[in-house]
Amino acid sequence: MEPRSIRLNYDSGNIISPAIHGIGILALGSHLENHGPALPIDTDAKIASYLALEASNRTGAKFLGIVYGATEHPYIKHGIHIKPVELIDRHLKPILECARKSLKIRKALIVNGHGGNTRIKKYLPRIAEETGVEIKLNNKIVEIEGPHAGSGEVSIGLILGIADPKRLRECENIEEYPEIGMIGLKEARERDKKIDEGARQLENEGVYADPILGRSLLEEALKDIIKDIKLLLDG
Repeated sequence: MEPRSIRLNYDSGNIISPAIHGIGILALGSHLENHGPALPIDTDAKIASYLALEASNRTGAKFLGIVYGATEHPYIKHGIHIKPVELIDRHLKPILECARKSLKIRKALIVNGHGGNTRIKKYLPRIAEETGVEIKLNNKIVEIEGPHAGSGEVSIGLILGIADPKRLRECENIEEYPEIGMIGLKEARERDKKIDEGARQLENEGVYADPILGRSLLEEALKDIIKDIKLLLDG
């Protein structure tokens, strides 16, 4: 039997509400995207999963797992991804429909760890209408972690135990690892000003691993995720 209420810990104080049982948290990342020699190919999926699960642990909202697909902007020729509509109809919708029927989920927060997935944002109203689940997308970690496979992600990876700091020197080999900061992805840099700015930053600073930076990025993202859960709870 499901408990009648659960305690939530926020900066503003403890909140007790049985409505939390109707909120689900779903991770969305990318499983097939190179991140240089110091990070695994499924870095985005692992970061998103950690954030979603930790937010679930801290708030009591239900952890729904991770979506196995990801999408990308067409001008970023990197990794293996699918079209936004396929991601929605074949992956996201079935999970949400099952969560609504089996777990009585009425609202869901998608924790995104991969920049290309922001392409699904415009489809969220349709998904909500078709599944009967109110949906919110949290993109905080993507917004604050910095260039792809750069110091932010490596530092996060260090905290999560998925980074190999011994291989940081290899990150200087852009010919072999053009995805680092997307320095070697010419079209992406030409089409996206932010990508080019990040690439220039890594060209000047290189890639480093800082546990203090990693922890602060994770905590900043978690704080924002928990804020969104509270908004769903109060809405």
